[in-house]
Amino acid sequence: MERKIIKTADGSHTIRIDEWNEQYHSVHGAIAESKHVFIRHGLHFLEKESVSVLEMGFGTGLNALLTFVEAGKSQLQINYTAIEAYPVQEDEWKHLNYTDTLGEENLDQIFYKMHSCPWGEWVAISDYFNLQKLEQKIERFQASKEFQLVYFDAFGYRVQPKLWSESVFLKMFEALETGGVLVTYAAKGIVRRTLQKVGFQVERLPGPPGKREMLRAIK
Repeated sequence: MERKIIKTADGSHTIRIDEWNEQYHSVHGAIAESKHVFIRHGLHFLEKESVSVLEMGFGTGLNALLTFVEAGKSQLQINYTAIEAYPVQEDEWKHLNYTDTLGEENLDQIFYKMHSCPWGEWVAISDYFNLQKLEQKIERFQASKEFQLVYFDAFGYRVQPKLWSESVFLKMFEALETGGVLVTYAAKGIVRRTLQKVGFQVERLPGPPGKREMLRAIK
């Protein structure tokens, strides 16, 4: 499928798939959405000094980059595992403007290292941020109580409903330790009910720009 880079409302880029009429991030602001959903209501909510993060959908690398920035500010130790079945290609991620938009020192090198580092092994991106990228479908993933936080950032239910199924959310539930948190931009009733069915306590929260609600689920 053809993918193209577009600019969102806050000036940051995302990637659009015309065939699906779908984007990797909100057209109302890619950075704004990621900060609101995954950083504010996920990472900051935990209030821990060390966090193991599981991301469903590495995609453009934006969530990992923002987590890196926040970890540096808050002196957090992050072990970050990202699952991605169809990696963004170098000629795509090299043209994304996240490092310029964020304006943080040396982010170009960090973003390059995140995308260019090998798949399937742990890589020290910095003294406080370790990254493991797994090039695989979620059906192959298995973990048990290894994580405190899940960023569930798969493509929307409309285009990939199987990624929002009971079997996938059960994997996420099993991957989290007790008290662990899953955050997602989604707020559909079927998503909320499926999360509850596998055992999560689910709360609706105000959504990012352009979206009324999002979900946070706690094990």
